[in-house]
Amino acid sequence: MSMMMLIVMCVLLLAGYPMMMPLLGATLLAFFIYLPDLSLQQVVQQMIGGVKPSALVAVPMFIFAADIITKGRSADRLIDLVMRFMGHLRGGLAISVTSACALFGAVCGSTQATVVAIGGPMRPRMLKAGYRDDFTMGLIVNAADLAYLIPPSIGMIVYGVLSGTSISELFIAGIGPGLVIVALFSAWCWHIARRQNIPVLPRATWAERGQALYRALWPLGFPAIIVGGIYGGVFSPTEAAAICVLYATILELLIFRSIHVRDLWMVALSTGVMTSIVFILIAAGAAFSWTISYAQVPQAIIAAVGLDGAGPVKVLVAINVAFFIGCMFVDSIVVMLILVPIFAPLIAAARLDPVLVGVIVTMQVAIGAATPPFGANLFTAVAVFRRPFLAVARGVPIFILILLFVTVLTMVFPPIALGLRDLAFH
Repeated sequence: MSMMMLIVMCVLLLAGYPMMMPLLGATLLAFFIYLPDLSLQQVVQQMIGGVKPSALVAVPMFIFAADIITKGRSADRLIDLVMRFMGHLRGGLAISVTSACALFGAVCGSTQATVVAIGGPMRPRMLKAGYRDDFTMGLIVNAADLAYLIPPSIGMIVYGVLSGTSISELFIAGIGPGLVIVALFSAWCWHIARRQNIPVLPRATWAERGQALYRALWPLGFPAIIVGGIYGGVFSPTEAAAICVLYATILELLIFRSIHVRDLWMVALSTGVMTSIVFILIAAGAAFSWTISYAQVPQAIIAAVGLDGAGPVKVLVAINVAFFIGCMFVDSIVVMLILVPIFAPLIAAARLDPVLVGVIVTMQVAIGAATPPFGANLFTAVAVFRRPFLAVARGVPIFILILLFVTVLTMVFPPIALGLRDLAFH
């Protein structure tokens, strides 16, 4: 059964159908041929149940807030802030790109929005300073991955819904690995600038830094609202998403006046299209997941690959390998929809902390966003920078290696992810 479902999915994918069709096609095949005693109403019920969790309301809210912010001026103010404080360091311009991606990721939660908002203005500056274009694009594409780790993270919301893991705990657990990535990316930027003898920028005065900080206070309110509000017990992650939309609208429409009321319609339309894609995938994935779980396909796969009764380390390695390979070829949300139910029995049997597993899965999803051949960030960069795919992908490998190193580091030293979680919730 599992082999036939896989063949159907591969055939439909190669035929050019959108990902929801392979998921539904394999599910219907299983119902008609292998599970004839079950009613097709089960498929509909599972699809409706897949998009029913209230936590998923946060997804369109965060997407809407990200679209509003991307169209406004928040990114420019955050870039100016990090440039004032870090621009004078060796490699300061590249380090500023990394820091700006982390800050903007904490504002919008979208890797692709981060590529657009930070990459657009910063790539010309880096090229003018003397950085090679492949390094510049590789840095931007991979630093944007921080939006998946530093809250808010749509990937963590989806994983939390699929696995029943606390989204609040996932959010705070992603901060530690995100900061480690910022540190290692910055160290590599310093090394490249030193090796290529990139000139440093003039040091900003404290008056200029104070002015930049003052201008960035409003955008910095986003992570304060999300992190402070959730962990202060003021509101839930879903309520935080709604408040972010309100805050983004007030900020860009009334305070910065960077958008007009009529622009909100087009922004909302874009959000609606993106949300519909995500929710259709989740609905189809829910039916697929229920079907393979009912037919005990995960147990058969686990037994076939020799993971039955495996220890925590072996399970974590298997999860990393499976998600890394899967995200190279298929949309990250689809990979989570397929693989999370398969690994769920192993995670429970190995008594792994579900929050640690969620962070590691999210890191692999983030890596997949920038990994050839189908990383979403790569195609976004191709469109934004107007450069060929191979030119964009050329500078990616070294940053992928750094991200994989942080993944291994998190596995070996779980407090990197769980330290803040334990401090906040225990």
